[in-house]
Amino acid sequence: MGKVIRIGTRESQLAVWQATKVQQLLLQNNFPSELVFIKSEGDIDLQTPLYEMGVQGIFTKSLDIALLHNKIDIAVHSMKDVPTQMAKGIVQAAVLERASYKDLLVYKGQWSMVNGEWTMPDKNELNIATSSTRRKAQWLNKFPLHQIHNLRGNVNTRLIKLQEENWDAAIFAAAGLERINLRPQNSIELDWMLPAPAQGAIMVVCREADDFCLDACNNFNHTDTAICTKIERDFLRQLLGGCSTPISALTTVKDNELIFKGNILSVDGKEKVTVEKTVFINESNDLGKIAATWLLQNGGQKIADRIRNGTK
Repeated sequence: MGKVIRIGTRESQLAVWQATKVQQLLLQNNFPSELVFIKSEGDIDLQTPLYEMGVQGIFTKSLDIALLHNKIDIAVHSMKDVPTQMAKGIVQAAVLERASYKDLLVYKGQWSMVNGEWTMPDKNELNIATSSTRRKAQWLNKFPLHQIHNLRGNVNTRLIKLQEENWDAAIFAAAGLERINLRPQNSIELDWMLPAPAQGAIMVVCREADDFCLDACNNFNHTDTAICTKIERDFLRQLLGGCSTPISALTTVKDNELIFKGNILSVDGKEKVTVEKTVFINESNDLGKIAATWLLQNGGQKIADRIRNGTK
């Protein structure tokens, strides 16, 4: 038997699902592997809102350390959790084909369609739970009278807490619930909400000099997803560089073209600047940076500066 690749993963059901998916892909290409479980700071502290924890890298730091200390050979992450500037010595080895990029509203009580929107007709001020500043800002931009509540933990924990608390709904990533068969029937895809950069994609990383793992993972790298997520992460990095900010981005492929949509909002959702661009795939190298530069020059700079200064 050849080298057994050690796959580092967090212990949540979703993280294990993702790592097991990578394990299966490796095996299909005749690379044996084993899972190594590692706790992250984001899994241990479930009370502090992510935006107060310096969220960038909160779910990846422990795995990065294990990788650099040669305790594991590769690590598997939800790509939206990976900092745009990865730790020195760690590189992207593969991106899996993207699942749903959409956000999902899981609701309680009697909701119905009113004026083209799903809502509770007898309530003007709904209580919506999420720990994401991006989701919070986009929701308040559309529904300024609603109240937002902090909701932390893995998807299982968050679903349970939604039922226990006096909230009307909570927002989840559709891919996370669907991958482990936990999407409730009482859920609505938020087609109007732009996702986090790289949402729905899974990234595999390894040590920069590990040619064996780089070659092994290259067998299942999905080119279109890798291109689209790179553009989205370039956009994020050019603006602020962290996933704890109300910045959204989505790149899709249609025929031979890439369609990019992005936005930045103030934390309270009162201000919003959007950008849309379409280019041919062979012209995509700097699309994320170009879109970010345009956005900053057309009203986004003021919002970005206030976010950096910790103001709304």
